[in-house]
Amino acid sequence: MGILAWILLGLLAGIIAKMLMPGRDPGGLIITVLIGIVGALLGGWLGKVIFGVDSVDGFFELSTWIAAIVGSLILLIVFRLFRRAAH
Repeated sequence: MGILAWILLGLLAGIIAKMLMPGRDPGGLIITVLIGIVGALLGGWLGKVIFGVDSVDGFFELSTWIAAIVGSLILLIVFRLFRRAAH
């Protein structure tokens, strides 16, 4: 996938993750995109390590979206835990 596809996937996966885990988070669109992009990479890596599948096949593949959203949810949980510990 191209860089623009990763950014779009990251934006949408980050938004979906925040909708699934509502709450106040600092940062706006940029943090959402970063969480989504890194979450997509994390989800793809976890899919390969745990299940032995290439879960980041293409932009329109369901496995890509599931991996991106699950990875984004994991990162959002970690982000909130670190933020809570810092306060």
